[in-house]
Amino acid sequence: MPTKTTKITPVTTKLNSLFVSPTQVIQGEGIISQAGKGISRLGKRPLLVGGKQTLELISAHLKPIFKQFKLTAAFDSYAPDCSETSLKNLTEATQNHQADLIIGVGGGKALDTAKLLAYQQQLPIVTIPTSGATCAAWTALSNVYSNQGAFQYDVPLSRCPDLLILDYNLIKAAPKRTLVAGIGDAIAKWYEASVSSGQSEATLTIAAVQQARVLRDILLQKSVKALDKIGGEEWREVVNATVLLAGVIGGLGGANCRTVAAHAVHNGLTHIPAAHHALHGEKVAYGILVQLRLEEMIQGNKLAATSRQQLLKFYEEIGLPRSLEDLGLSQVTLEELRQAAIVTCHPNSDIHRLPFKVSPEQLLSAMVSTVGA
Repeated sequence: MPTKTTKITPVTTKLNSLFVSPTQVIQGEGIISQAGKGISRLGKRPLLVGGKQTLELISAHLKPIFKQFKLTAAFDSYAPDCSETSLKNLTEATQNHQADLIIGVGGGKALDTAKLLAYQQQLPIVTIPTSGATCAAWTALSNVYSNQGAFQYDVPLSRCPDLLILDYNLIKAAPKRTLVAGIGDAIAKWYEASVSSGQSEATLTIAAVQQARVLRDILLQKSVKALDKIGGEEWREVVNATVLLAGVIGGLGGANCRTVAAHAVHNGLTHIPAAHHALHGEKVAYGILVQLRLEEMIQGNKLAATSRQQLLKFYEEIGLPRSLEDLGLSQVTLEELRQAAIVTCHPNSDIHRLPFKVSPEQLLSAMVSTVGA
């Protein structure tokens, strides 16, 4: 008898991709000198993207590697910012060099530019952070700014970097302020993830939130000693926390677990020209205080008040900004602050991941009262 066939209807599901980690991470003092094999495996004609000073600094480390592994490299700056203009210029440089690999070197904006360029050109990407200021070397995300440094939008990428090279000697040479800023950026993971995702029942999200708590505890316990002894054991663990563990949390938790009000406040502040001298993590750290103040004001949350007082003491110990004055914004007009609050509260802002509605007027009130009792 003929066999009856059963038609199978495919089930369409929405893919929720997580990009948890770089393909390879190598770390150690002077480890960049041993990175040649990993770099050459990814390409033979790298384009290095970074700031002008950083590119000069890194060339002494990388040129011997390029010579040994017969790589033909070109160097180009991401100036004026991680902006559409810079990306257009770098796309032209990539094509002119016939690059088959992008290497990003520097801080958060340099690495974001390099990652986004590699994504757009469908090329492998190597990240080499030169400070502990952000976890940009790890993540599958880039933030895009205007030529003047005002935040515009972020771009989720198709994967984390192919290779991350964490050379502690490079990080050690960076100004102490950059690691302090990195502490501010990283510790925000707990205060944002616990609010946006603390009630989630998804296994990996639970893991991300708990790792954010661990990250907070590491930073609260070790940051003072780390900053007192640059290059010591605690210092290395804090660098690992700001560059690596903070990235793990964003990867595990995904977009909903990544940012809430603290980063949204940062984005709004970038629209004030006088705030451009402040580092990313300094503005984020201030944004945590604003978020906690909103929880106090709108929800009557006493735990948020206690957390804010704890952070105010911690910030004072390590040198993070506690107020607009500490950010150098004491002379900013009320209208400029109001405009920053409006930007922060735009419909697609991460601030709306808070479990309550926030108006620009409420946000402005919180922004000017972060140190209040």
